[in-house]
Amino acid sequence: MKEAYLWEKIEDNSVRCNLCNHRCVIKEGKRGICGVRENKDGRLITLVYDKVIAAHLDPIEKKPLFHFLPGTTSFSIATVGCNFRCKFCQNYEISQMPRDWKRISGENIPPDAIVAYTIKNGAKSISYTYTEPTIYFELALDTARAAVRKGIKNVFVTNGYMTEEALKEIHPDLHAANVDLKSFNDKFYREMCGARLEPVLRSIETMKRLGVWVEVTTLIIPGYNDSEDELKEIARFIVSVDPNMPWHVTRFYPTYRLTTAPSTPISTLKKAREIGLNEGVRFVYTGNVPGDEGENTYCYRCGKLLIKRYGFYVERNEIVNGRCPKCNTEIAGIWQ
Repeated sequence: MKEAYLWEKIEDNSVRCNLCNHRCVIKEGKRGICGVRENKDGRLITLVYDKVIAAHLDPIEKKPLFHFLPGTTSFSIATVGCNFRCKFCQNYEISQMPRDWKRISGENIPPDAIVAYTIKNGAKSISYTYTEPTIYFELALDTARAAVRKGIKNVFVTNGYMTEEALKEIHPDLHAANVDLKSFNDKFYREMCGARLEPVLRSIETMKRLGVWVEVTTLIIPGYNDSEDELKEIARFIVSVDPNMPWHVTRFYPTYRLTTAPSTPISTLKKAREIGLNEGVRFVYTGNVPGDEGENTYCYRCGKLLIKRYGFYVERNEIVNGRCPKCNTEIAGIWQ
């Protein structure tokens, strides 16, 4: 156990956690919403500092990040826990373990060992992913700082619910993030995730302002967040922040506590991609449909195929020095 970062003492030996926008007030002996931060004798403790529950070498495209070091490998890690309670969680066995199974599991792997493994296997980045990296912020921050000293980049795959204080603390050592923008409806966030929409939008804006490369993912669930109006709202928000910010529209499969909704029709993903492009998002990608043309990167100006993908793998990359080789248009991203 390690003392947590970003908290303050309040009355009656309680503490307030300032890591995510729940800003939990935690009484002595109790835990926050995430289930992995506990008030012990008036001090906030993280219970997952070096308890890694998942560790894999992944293509960076799996995060998904399509404009950040394409074709490279990222060492991906997670602990148990999450500050959301999404009914459609794809990794609920580990994200909801503290809540559903009242258990915290993981292998003790400290930051230096994570960095050493990354270097040994030739990975160019470390991704804090699978669950929500905000809830294991201490491990992520210490690892990110150690990684930068060795020339390794850092990536958050996140629900975007961290506070501005947390972002400012890690941003010099955070190079990219994929943010789940799950809906553009606050009611959806409250009922389906146990959270709110506005802090997520604010985090996306803050990351861009701090210079973090950001891509956005929306898991499209039939009957819940797939209306044309809502898809247009998401696209317009992205354009208002940066039209070069890629948007991944991803296929849903029934899981966890949302097994009644059907899988997303491919036609819905194609419609979402068309809506995004028509609203001015320059790069819109379809996800969980291997072989679809929406996996590829095209020059938004001349239409040339720049990166050919199949699933999470790059088959061909024709971007030269960050530009389209046909019309010389700059293609936003971090390419080397």
